[in-house]
Amino acid sequence: VLCLFAAQAVQANTTPEQRTQKATMVLKEMSAIPENSIPERLLAEAYAIAIVPDLAKAAFIFGGRGGKGLISVRGKDGAWTNPNYINVGGGSFGFQAGVQSSDLILVFTSKAGVDSIIKGKFTLGADASVAAGPVGRSAQASTDEQLKAEIYSYSRARGLFAGVALDGAVLSIDHKANQRAYGQNTTPRAIFEGRSPSPSAPLVDFRDRLEENTVTQ
Repeated sequence: VLCLFAAQAVQANTTPEQRTQKATMVLKEMSAIPENSIPERLLAEAYAIAIVPDLAKAAFIFGGRGGKGLISVRGKDGAWTNPNYINVGGGSFGFQAGVQSSDLILVFTSKAGVDSIIKGKFTLGADASVAAGPVGRSAQASTDEQLKAEIYSYSRARGLFAGVALDGAVLSIDHKANQRAYGQNTTPRAIFEGRSPSPSAPLVDFRDRLEENTVTQ
């Protein structure tokens, strides 16, 4: 329990606006080192992308992780939608100790996982296959074609991105943050479908940066 509280405390005091600005910074820095970043092809073909800045992990035998981020999907016209706010959490058991924080990026290759998040809680590895993502702008998403992952996960620490195993993490919509950002009674699906009130400047910046970083050069 103490580990879970410690993991949540790192990111508990951020507002939706601060969270959006941090996520936008992660996107901005994502392409800074092409040799150690997410492949362009994977980004260009992604159905959805989730950014969780400052994902905290704390452990002492029992471990926990917690974070707050955003997820946006690619619309029918190819443009990225306004993002929903999400929560990420999970636990683990084993020989482990310490506290660390890193940025998390999840690249969804299909809509199934996103639909599950909208409907309720969604567990990586249980509700959809997840794999550590390939690294390098020129790299291909080279998993077994017969067992292609629905989600690729990345972690960034000290400026470098790396594929990371993330089975067991639970994703859910942060309804309170959504209502603070878009207004009361705004649903996750309405946000994705462009039927929510006009987004704030930080949300527009996030969406614009996502557009820039997912266009094949």
